[in-house]
Amino acid sequence: MSRPSSLPPLDPRDPAGLADLLTPDEKAVAASVRQLCAERIDPYVSGWFERGEIDDVRGLVKELGALGVLGMHLDGYGCAGMSATEYGVACLELEASDSGIRSLVSVQGSLAMFALWRWGSEEHKQRWLPALAAGDAIGCFGLTEPDVGSDPGSMRTRARRDGQDWVLDGRKMWITNGSIADVAVVWAQTDEGVRGFVVPTDTPGFSAPVIKHKLSLRASVTSELVLDGVRLPDDAALPGAHGLKGPLSCLNEARFGIVWGAMGAARSSLYAAQSYAEQRTQFGRPIAGYQLTQQKLVDMSLEYVKGVLLAVHLGRRKDAGTLRPEQVSMGKLNNVREALEICRTARTVLGANGISLEYPVIRHMNNLESVLTYEGTVEMHTLVVGQAITGHAAFR
Repeated sequence: MSRPSSLPPLDPRDPAGLADLLTPDEKAVAASVRQLCAERIDPYVSGWFERGEIDDVRGLVKELGALGVLGMHLDGYGCAGMSATEYGVACLELEASDSGIRSLVSVQGSLAMFALWRWGSEEHKQRWLPALAAGDAIGCFGLTEPDVGSDPGSMRTRARRDGQDWVLDGRKMWITNGSIADVAVVWAQTDEGVRGFVVPTDTPGFSAPVIKHKLSLRASVTSELVLDGVRLPDDAALPGAHGLKGPLSCLNEARFGIVWGAMGAARSSLYAAQSYAEQRTQFGRPIAGYQLTQQKLVDMSLEYVKGVLLAVHLGRRKDAGTLRPEQVSMGKLNNVREALEICRTARTVLGANGISLEYPVIRHMNNLESVLTYEGTVEMHTLVVGQAITGHAAFR
């Protein structure tokens, strides 16, 4: 059997050669997003996290729009029309900087913009999508309520007919971008079932108080949406969305981004642990030379490699049009859970320094506690996958 005369050198940061899985275009997207993050986000994000606010968030959104990552996987209306996998690698790079930044992009593109693109009227699309894609406007997505999370069919927000208008009353909770949004896609119960509504945020009766005292996703705007007699014209309703299929389809888009994004947080923490272990000396040598530390680094590397392999596989299926929602649930369940474990293990490698914002690890770890819950909890995705492989629904 012939053997190659020489093998390419092994990259300690990519021991499995994952970069070979990506096309030149996908690598170019990753490099462009990485450069923006290195210049515009990484030097400041720990401060944003500590203060609980992003400096010049609208300016950042416009820069993200100029780069083309807002609604980048959608076609037309000023959107970049890139592949699902290209969107995925962008999410990975964004979340390597911070989960809150990836959340901003995901909510804008995969929730608010996708809802308008998939279910909205031509007027909705022409009015909002070009501005949202350019970053000239910000969108949010109102589904979760104070007492309703995993069971959206029990939402209490109500839209009732009043002549030719709709009148909305209710509350939404944990809404990313809420208090800075120009438009909200709000889901409500009607006599016709669940409907979606396009709500300009300057509409009388709409308000979005900021949620404070968070210890996770602090570099992200999180709000409550309050709808007190919000009067909208008849054409504010999304014409294509009737029932829960509308909001659930949007959530599936956002979950796909999380499959990739969580691996960005994992990569950042893994690299921080590798660098620290090479530099930190105890008992006369770097801690990277001790067996137990190497075991941690190897275990983290293995789970990161497996998570990226799964993300790439699901990206290829999505680009081929064969990706099922249950498969997205598998990706979200596995990758966020393993990313969180990678961050926790990396924290132990850094010792006491692991809790300092001078390193990214504790920030990623805290952020992933939220990512673990939103867009479907561990329990819900477990039951989705359980039903897929057994044929038995165990939700009730």
